[in-house]
Formats: sequence, C-alpha cells, structure tokens
Amino acid sequence: MTQQRWRALTEWPLLALSLIFLLVYAFEVIADLPGRESAVPDSVMNGIWVLFVADYVVNLVLARPRRRWFLTHSWELAIVALPMLRPLRLLRLLSVVALLQRNTVRAVRGRVGVYVVAATTLLVAVAGIAVLDAEQNAPGSNIHNIGDAWWWAFATITTVGYGDFYPVTLAGRLVAVALMGCGVALLGSVTALFASWLVGQVQAAKTEVLVVDEEEASADR
Repeated sequence: MTQQRWRALTEWPLLALSLIFLLVYAFEVIADLPGRESAVPDSVMNGIWVLFVADYVVNLVLARPRRRWFLTHSWELAIVALPMLRPLRLLRLLSVVALLQRNTVRAVRGRVGVYVVAATTLLVAVAGIAVLDAEQNAPGSNIHNIGDAWWWAFATITTVGYGDFYPVTLAGRLVAVALMGCGVALLGSVTALFASWLVGQVQAAKTEVLVVDEEEASADR
C-alpha cells in the first residue's frame, strides 16, 4: 500500500465524514443544546475525529520520505489536533480545483475563480458557526443567533467590518483574526485573477493587431 493509493481510497469517505462533522457541529451550536442533549452529537464528532487521527497516522507511516512529509504537512496535524479546525478538512478537495488540467490560462483562471467562491462560502459558513459557538452564551456578547453570526463573518471576510456585531471572547477574537487573514488573502486572489484576465485581454488585442498588420503587409506585396 502506497500513500497515493491510500489517499485515493479515502478521499471521498473523508469528505463525507467532514460534511457529517460540519452538519452535526452546526446543529449542536445553532440549537444551543444543553449538556445532556449534546452527548450524542459530541459522540459522533469524537468518533469522526478519531478516524481523522487514524488517517493522519496512516499517511505518516506510508509517507516517503517521512520526515519531509511531516514537516510539509503540519497543517494536517493541526486539523486533527485542534478541534476548531476539523471542519476545514473540506478545503483539501477545494484546493485541488485550482490545480487540475492546467492546459490553458483560461482553464486555470476559471478554476481559480470557482475555488475562490467555494472557499469564501465555506469560510463564512464555518467562521459564523464557530463564532456563534464562542459568543452566544458569553456575558456581554452581541452575537446570539446564526443569522447575526453569518452577517458578521461576511462583513469580516470582505474586510468591511461594520462594527454592529463583534466578538468579545478570546475564542471569538481568534476566529476573527483568522477570518481577517483569509479575507485579505482572498482579496489578493481576486485582484490577481482580475489582473491576469486584464493582461490576457491586452495581449490578445496586441496579437490580433499584429496579425492584421502582417496580412495587410502581405497584401501590399
């Protein structure tokens, strides 16, 4: 068994587990379940987390060279070590969209656009749920429902920051810092995407002019 074969076999099952984890996590947070009623969702999430840990261990064992893989995949260790980051395993598949079939600039540009939209949607959804989890029962907080949480997340990732809602807990502020960083990165991606399209249009126009000039010169001869 090679690492590539293992990843090919487990990619879709892990995606399904990630979706289940995210849905259960969202249900528990949005419903604001008390201690006893949250036992079942907690058990489901803990079981999925164990499977994520097992996947990481198998990947580490199969990796060649192992030390290099460990150092270059520290984010995977963070995914299984930090509960707040577990839903972000969904981004593993989204990141592949921008890397597939790089045959032409147009193909790359279109796929990066899909990636940016999908990544933004996922980040807003996850950040909203995470900040609601941290804030909804905290003293002095102003984020008490998922609508307000998602509005805050969208305003934050776009770097607008209206200030009508804001986190007051340490965990909520850490989510905010991470979301701000992602917002800046995504804004840079959108800017680069537009610049790439603009350069492509200019180059295409120049090429068309050169072709026309060559045809006219040939006709004069």
